[in-house]
Amino acid sequence: MMILGLESSAKSASVAVTRDGVLLGRSFQCSGLTHSRTLLPMAEDLLRNLELSIRDVDAVAVARGPGSFTGVRIGVAAVKGLCWGADKPAIGVSTLEAMAWNGVGAPEGSLICCAMDARRNQVYNALFTFEDGAPCRQTPDRAIDLPALAEELAKQPRPVWVAGDGAVLCFEHLRNRGLDAALAPEVLRWQDAWGVCRAAEGKEAESAAALLPVYLRLSQAERERQARMKSEQLI
Repeated sequence: MMILGLESSAKSASVAVTRDGVLLGRSFQCSGLTHSRTLLPMAEDLLRNLELSIRDVDAVAVARGPGSFTGVRIGVAAVKGLCWGADKPAIGVSTLEAMAWNGVGAPEGSLICCAMDARRNQVYNALFTFEDGAPCRQTPDRAIDLPALAEELAKQPRPVWVAGDGAVLCFEHLRNRGLDAALAPEVLRWQDAWGVCRAAEGKEAESAAALLPVYLRLSQAERERQARMKSEQLI
């Protein structure tokens, strides 16, 4: 099965193509440019360089969240457009599950702590172990306070290996709490479309219309709106 994967859930953007789990090509960018400018051109260039077209792939996969509200929306919208245009199915995967594939570079027996900066002293997080060459989920995706995460990890007997765009924030908090943790090297730290492709393998594809983002919590604008409405009701 040939999969085109897109990842735009945080600052970095990437695309990858795999065939039956084998990486054919990937493109990664962390330039700070908006994903609306970079993501589709990256996909088009990668397919062209591989002498493929969108019609050659069996499905298009995307990290549908959690993550940046804007980044997730751009990725999901891009995949919807590609799938509608080429009549291809879509596969939405958890950003954190895709990120867990970076754990192939962690020391054996590590607990893979995937962390995305969710602001307000929180991270989007899930914990995984690596078993039989693939991530094995230990917790659901969640938005969790850093102190609560540190308390949970303090009870774990495994060494902790931290990856993700919130890895440095999480790592520093854990170390300040006296917990032993290892920070993923830069090349394995960021979300990556290769992980999106691997996470999509074996998952049931769906129509582009059924593909929806997963945010885990309300956006800042929605939280402010709710707070304003509540305040107005009290007046």
